[in-house]
Amino acid sequence: MGKPFYMTFLNSLFSKKKPVIKAKCPITKENIEEGFGYMLTTPEVLSSKKYWDMVMTEPETLSYTVSHFKNEPTGTHMRSVIFEKYANINKPWIVSDSCINLFEVDKAVAKDRAKQWWKTEGSFTPETVSSLDENTFNQFKEYAIYEAGRNRLPRS
Repeated sequence: MGKPFYMTFLNSLFSKKKPVIKAKCPITKENIEEGFGYMLTTPEVLSSKKYWDMVMTEPETLSYTVSHFKNEPTGTHMRSVIFEKYANINKPWIVSDSCINLFEVDKAVAKDRAKQWWKTEGSFTPETVSSLDENTFNQFKEYAIYEAGRNRLPRS
Protein backbone atom coordinates (compact mmCIF):
# COMPACT_ATOMS: atom_id res chain seq x y z
CA MET A 1 0.00 0.00 0.00
CA GLY A 2 1.18 3.54 -0.71
CA LYS A 3 2.14 6.26 1.74
CA PRO A 4 -0.67 7.84 3.74
CA PHE A 5 -1.92 11.13 2.30
CA TYR A 6 -0.49 13.25 5.10
CA MET A 7 3.03 11.82 4.52
CA THR A 8 2.84 12.57 0.79
CA PHE A 9 1.56 16.06 1.59
CA LEU A 10 4.32 16.73 4.15
CA ASN A 11 7.00 15.42 1.78
CA SER A 12 5.76 17.72 -0.94
CA LEU A 13 5.80 20.67 1.46
CA PHE A 14 9.28 20.12 2.81
CA SER A 15 11.09 18.52 -0.08
CA LYS A 16 13.51 20.74 -1.87
CA LYS A 17 12.43 21.42 -5.38
CA LYS A 18 15.04 21.56 -8.04
CA PRO A 19 15.41 25.21 -9.03
CA VAL A 20 14.13 25.92 -12.50
CA ILE A 21 16.95 27.25 -14.61
CA LYS A 22 16.03 30.17 -16.82
CA ALA A 23 17.96 32.12 -19.38
CA LYS A 24 17.28 35.52 -20.83
CA CYS A 25 19.35 36.92 -23.65
CA PRO A 26 21.28 39.91 -22.26
CA ILE A 27 21.10 41.55 -25.68
CA THR A 28 17.51 41.06 -26.88
CA LYS A 29 15.99 40.41 -23.42
CA GLU A 30 14.04 37.48 -24.87
CA ASN A 31 13.59 34.33 -22.81
CA ILE A 32 15.59 31.39 -24.07
CA GLU A 33 13.90 28.01 -23.91
CA GLU A 34 15.70 25.18 -22.20
CA GLY A 35 18.25 23.55 -24.47
CA PHE A 36 18.48 26.51 -26.85
CA GLY A 37 20.74 29.51 -27.27
CA TYR A 38 24.46 29.97 -27.60
CA MET A 39 27.13 30.46 -24.96
CA LEU A 40 29.68 33.17 -25.62
CA THR A 41 32.60 34.34 -23.55
CA THR A 42 33.12 38.02 -22.80
CA PRO A 43 36.18 38.17 -25.10
CA GLU A 44 34.01 36.82 -27.94
CA VAL A 45 31.42 39.52 -27.26
CA LEU A 46 33.97 42.32 -26.91
CA SER A 47 35.57 41.45 -30.23
CA SER A 48 32.45 42.05 -32.30
CA LYS A 49 32.24 45.35 -34.18
CA LYS A 50 28.63 44.55 -35.15
CA TYR A 51 27.79 44.19 -31.47
CA TRP A 52 29.39 47.52 -30.59
CA ASP A 53 27.62 49.27 -33.48
CA MET A 54 24.33 47.97 -32.13
CA VAL A 55 25.07 48.78 -28.47
CA MET A 56 26.19 52.35 -29.17
CA THR A 57 23.11 53.13 -31.26
CA GLU A 58 20.42 51.67 -29.00
CA PRO A 59 17.82 54.20 -27.81
CA GLU A 60 19.44 54.28 -24.32
CA THR A 61 22.91 55.08 -25.68
CA LEU A 62 22.25 56.99 -28.89
CA SER A 63 22.47 60.42 -27.27
CA TYR A 64 25.99 59.59 -26.02
CA THR A 65 26.99 58.51 -29.49
CA VAL A 66 25.61 61.67 -31.06
CA SER A 67 27.40 63.87 -28.52
CA HIS A 68 30.62 61.86 -28.94
CA PHE A 69 30.65 62.51 -32.69
CA LYS A 70 29.98 66.19 -31.99
CA ASN A 71 33.25 66.12 -29.99
CA GLU A 72 31.52 66.54 -26.63
CA PRO A 73 33.65 64.90 -23.91
CA THR A 74 30.65 63.70 -21.88
CA GLY A 75 29.50 61.50 -24.77
CA THR A 76 32.94 59.95 -25.13
CA HIS A 77 33.18 59.44 -21.37
CA MET A 78 29.81 57.66 -21.25
CA ARG A 79 30.77 55.39 -24.16
CA SER A 80 33.91 54.50 -22.19
CA VAL A 81 31.78 53.66 -19.15
CA ILE A 82 29.53 51.47 -21.31
CA PHE A 83 32.53 49.59 -22.69
CA GLU A 84 33.96 49.00 -19.22
CA LYS A 85 30.59 47.70 -17.99
CA TYR A 86 30.60 44.96 -20.62
CA ALA A 87 34.35 44.29 -20.45
CA ASN A 88 34.05 43.49 -16.73
CA ILE A 89 31.44 40.74 -17.12
CA ASN A 90 33.27 37.64 -15.96
CA LYS A 91 30.69 34.98 -16.68
CA PRO A 92 29.58 33.41 -19.94
CA TRP A 93 26.74 34.94 -21.93
CA ILE A 94 23.76 32.85 -23.06
CA VAL A 95 22.48 34.60 -26.18
CA SER A 96 19.46 33.98 -28.37
CA ASP A 97 19.30 32.72 -31.93
CA SER A 98 18.20 36.15 -33.10
CA CYS A 99 21.49 37.85 -32.22
CA ILE A 100 24.16 35.18 -32.71
CA ASN A 101 24.94 36.62 -36.14
CA LEU A 102 26.40 39.70 -34.46
CA PHE A 103 29.37 37.56 -33.47
CA GLU A 104 32.08 35.90 -35.52
CA VAL A 105 32.24 32.67 -33.57
CA ASP A 106 31.98 28.98 -34.30
CA LYS A 107 28.23 28.61 -33.85
CA ALA A 108 28.44 24.85 -33.35
CA VAL A 109 30.88 25.30 -30.46
CA ALA A 110 28.77 28.10 -28.93
CA LYS A 111 25.62 25.98 -29.22
CA ASP A 112 27.36 22.97 -27.67
CA ARG A 113 28.51 25.13 -24.75
CA ALA A 114 24.94 26.29 -24.19
CA LYS A 115 23.70 22.69 -24.22
CA GLN A 116 26.33 21.83 -21.59
CA TRP A 117 25.16 24.82 -19.53
CA TRP A 118 21.56 23.62 -19.65
CA LYS A 119 22.57 20.02 -18.89
CA THR A 120 24.52 21.13 -15.79
CA GLU A 121 21.69 23.42 -14.64
CA GLY A 122 23.71 26.55 -15.25
CA SER A 123 26.98 25.54 -13.65
CA PHE A 124 28.98 24.86 -16.82
CA THR A 125 31.59 27.37 -17.87
CA PRO A 126 34.07 26.79 -20.67
CA GLU A 127 37.36 25.34 -19.39
CA THR A 128 39.41 27.68 -21.45
CA VAL A 129 37.86 31.08 -21.36
CA SER A 130 39.86 32.74 -24.04
CA SER A 131 41.13 36.18 -23.33
CA LEU A 132 42.18 38.89 -25.69
CA ASP A 133 45.81 39.91 -25.69
CA GLU A 134 46.33 43.52 -24.60
CA ASN A 135 46.80 44.85 -28.13
CA THR A 136 43.64 43.17 -29.47
CA PHE A 137 41.66 44.22 -26.40
CA ASN A 138 42.76 47.83 -26.91
CA GLN A 139 41.84 47.72 -30.61
CA PHE A 140 38.28 46.67 -29.79
CA LYS A 141 38.10 49.14 -26.92
CA GLU A 142 39.16 51.95 -29.26
CA TYR A 143 36.57 50.85 -31.82
CA ALA A 144 33.78 50.61 -29.24
CA ILE A 145 34.51 54.00 -27.70
CA TYR A 146 35.61 56.07 -30.68
CA GLU A 147 34.08 54.53 -33.83
CA ALA A 148 31.10 52.28 -33.06
CA GLY A 149 27.85 53.52 -34.54
CA ARG A 150 29.38 56.19 -36.77
CA ASN A 151 27.84 54.68 -39.91
CA ARG A 152 24.42 54.35 -38.31
CA LEU A 153 24.01 58.03 -37.52
CA PRO A 154 22.12 60.29 -39.88
CA ARG A 155 24.39 62.56 -41.89
CA SER A 156 24.13 66.18 -40.83
